[in-house]
Amino acid sequence: MAKLWGGRFTKETNKLVEEFTASIEFDQQLALEDIKGSLAHVQMLAECEIISLEEADTIKNGLETLKKKIENEELEYAVEHEDIHMNIEKHLIDEIGTVGGKLHTGRSRNDQVATDMHLYLKTKTTEIIQLVEQVQHSILVQSKANVDTILPGYTHLQRAQPISFAHHLMAYFWMFERDKERLVDSLKRVNVLPLGAGALAGTTFSINRERVAEILEFDSIYPNSMDAVSDRDFILEFLSIASIMMTHISRLSEEMVIWSSQEFGFIELDDSFCTGSSIMPQKKNPDVPELLRAKTGRTYGNLMGLLTVLKGLPLAYNKDMQEDKEGMFDTVKTLDGSLKLLAPMIETMTVNTGAMRKAVTEDYSNATDLADYLVTKGLPFREAHAIIGQIVLHAIQQKKYLLDLNLEVYQEFSPLFEEDIYEVLAPENVVAARNSTGGTGQTQVKKQIELAETKLKSVEKV
Repeated sequence: MAKLWGGRFTKETNKLVEEFTASIEFDQQLALEDIKGSLAHVQMLAECEIISLEEADTIKNGLETLKKKIENEELEYAVEHEDIHMNIEKHLIDEIGTVGGKLHTGRSRNDQVATDMHLYLKTKTTEIIQLVEQVQHSILVQSKANVDTILPGYTHLQRAQPISFAHHLMAYFWMFERDKERLVDSLKRVNVLPLGAGALAGTTFSINRERVAEILEFDSIYPNSMDAVSDRDFILEFLSIASIMMTHISRLSEEMVIWSSQEFGFIELDDSFCTGSSIMPQKKNPDVPELLRAKTGRTYGNLMGLLTVLKGLPLAYNKDMQEDKEGMFDTVKTLDGSLKLLAPMIETMTVNTGAMRKAVTEDYSNATDLADYLVTKGLPFREAHAIIGQIVLHAIQQKKYLLDLNLEVYQEFSPLFEEDIYEVLAPENVVAARNSTGGTGQTQVKKQIELAETKLKSVEKV
């Protein structure tokens, strides 16, 4: 079958080359975007009197027919037509005749595919922002229910200081808030129209690129035609943001895996997000958070893959750039699925407050408060630190915790200790004492939650 571009060639394309270079297997995901861009393009061509109104109407009707077939999954794609653009153009010509060939006036597949990807990421970025907000909502639900739930906070995975479980969860809310802000900001770069740049140098036709941007609701157009067809920064930025977000998802997933282990027992994931063992009947495996951790590698790989593809490319378009799509599609799919699972998994998990309470009373994570106590009595912090270190060592040797030691023992190390140290050491008071802005004290955590709710509501209004 003759290619739509085959006039200059004397031989048919080698079948292996045809299969190797074709992108239709994956870029058919851009079918609706391709139709949308073409409808705007043909409208502009008619308004600029480059084609007649009658021709434009015929082409529009043909494109609308193909759009319905795409939506109903009735359109068939052929490898010999290489990509989504040529497949649609071939179907259009079959549908309305040779006038369909006028659709490609004043454009190239180079600016066409770039436009399709801009349109695709505009939609997907907006959808992902909404999914991030669902995760944030789930975090808020659990946080509001666990302001007074206390567990050990960790550094180096060693118990450090008692904290509110809500405070711990809210750390992830703010991570996702930054992810969301990055996505919102990236839309500035996504919302730039490349169509009308042609293959690389523009076109001889008197087109109106600004009009196409208006129809497609783009904020601006690329001012340089070569940059327009070769720019993939907007995809790199999306892949970078997605990789950072998957890092956050992975960190939270790791904690869920640890917390749900028998050794910790801080939470229990809902049965609907776990699986069993084919041999060990007692097992309840946290497969979902484990897979979320693993899928982070896919997003990293997709980012590194495209960076590598682009790093040495001369201007303008090169066939190498066909490799920009599969990683983008895969990352969108990975992020979409991960966020859709993460939100309900967080909201439905059971918090074992008893296990958390037991953990925070059977450690030395209140030691810093003893040091602060001595500081309030006038002792320099470094001296106080040394004294408390000796007390902790003594308690460990006696197989006791700080709350178990008698006042006489404390006073052997420093006469500054008084009966009120037991109030200072109580986990609730340890947490409440950290009332500095952004701290884990219950008052501050409640303020933090209020701020977070305000942010989500302001987004909903927009």
